[in-house]
Amino acid sequence: MLSISLLCVGKLKERYWREACAEYVKRLGGFCKINVVEVDEQRLPERPSVAEIGAALKAEGARLPAKIPAGTAAVALCVEGQPLSSAALAEKITAMTTGGVSHLAMVIGSSHGLDPAVKQAAALRLSFSPMTFPHQLARVMALEQLYRAMQIHAGGRYHK
Repeated sequence: MLSISLLCVGKLKERYWREACAEYVKRLGGFCKINVVEVDEQRLPERPSVAEIGAALKAEGARLPAKIPAGTAAVALCVEGQPLSSAALAEKITAMTTGGVSHLAMVIGSSHGLDPAVKQAAALRLSFSPMTFPHQLARVMALEQLYRAMQIHAGGRYHK
């Protein structure tokens, strides 16, 4: 069975985000082993400089590899990533698993994004849209798209 880790920089504080994520984690449980892992977001001043943001991203990026098991195919969610349809994402995941990948990790950065080294090391850089979304919403969207991909792969009726 495929194992999926959703690695997220930062925590979900609002109950409605946690409930939405919990619903998709529950749904995904029938298709894969799913694990949501949160790493601490680096604290920044009210108006951080470009250098401070870069240092924060580097510090956050340094904490992520320890949470990714060896042999995992990482998918970095970033605005400059490849935009895919839901069906194309399902095909990519299927191709990875038939190619021998047994563990997939989707990585969501903080409100300032992901460290460039994390993006570079990823097997796939994925963009949901050229628009910017709050990273809390990106977490819900990632879980929903993973669920949709599993449904597409299984021939389910969820995806229309």
